[in-house]
Amino acid sequence: PFPSPNLLLLNMSRNGGFSVYVGNLPYRTTENEVGDFFSQVGEVTNVRLVIDRETGRAKGFGFVEFSNEEAANNAVNQLNEQDFNGRNLRVNLANNRN
Repeated sequence: PFPSPNLLLLNMSRNGGFSVYVGNLPYRTTENEVGDFFSQVGEVTNVRLVIDRETGRAKGFGFVEFSNEEAANNAVNQLNEQDFNGRNLRVNLANNRN
């Protein structure tokens, strides 16, 4: 199981992992569903879905963190534009904001 969502996302790879941005997520998806889907390309260490502070609802994007750089690159190369619960995902390497 993955940690509960953060309301504010200030540092995408605080734990030293390799993060990818995931856009166009279905609004009702869960962190576990995203983590399971992305685990096909490597070891997922964290999933964070971005939540609107005022409404408490998902914004349709988030970040998946992997244990190594190869898995993050695999996610971009293999899962970008792939169908996930009826939507084509956008997957890009995340920019670290340290």
